[in-house]
Amino acid sequence: MIDVQTGVLTPPISAEDHHLGPLNAPVNLVEFGDFECPFCGQAYPIVHEVKRRMGDSLCFVFRHFPLSQIHPHAERAAEAAEAAGAQGKFWQMHDMLYEHQNALDDAHLLAYAQAIGLDVDRFASDLAEQTYAPKVREHFRSGIWSGVNGTPTFFINGYRHDGPWDLPTLMAAVSSAVPAR
Repeated sequence: MIDVQTGVLTPPISAEDHHLGPLNAPVNLVEFGDFECPFCGQAYPIVHEVKRRMGDSLCFVFRHFPLSQIHPHAERAAEAAEAAGAQGKFWQMHDMLYEHQNALDDAHLLAYAQAIGLDVDRFASDLAEQTYAPKVREHFRSGIWSGVNGTPTFFINGYRHDGPWDLPTLMAAVSSAVPAR
């Protein structure tokens, strides 16, 4: 049994996470997101810019937190991202889903799979069998254990960022987390 440590990332990032940038970067930024959430859609280009500005000083990690009660396609979209990840294209699907977050039904998910060059039959089978539903649930539980209660929620170096996530504020928070040399 894991105790809920509100505000502390549980479990910490690992090689099992989908990440951009080196795991040993001086700063890590974790987003708990929902592909159908309009606020996550607004945060998407902000996070992209933070990653661009920080370069290899930042490790960005994405964990799923589908709010299925209000976003009926979120869990399926998360499973689609994981199915793409199994074929080495998690980030391409992640971007496709955020860039088309108003079209997340199965027909569109299959079209996105084809557009990014996946084995569509394998992808469709993974979705039909809900192969990655346990991983999505694992991410969701991680969010619960960490005190996440909405999306997007960000953690910087393992601690929840409770401030705004507009570009200047998030950039300042990430930059201030870089250890002094």
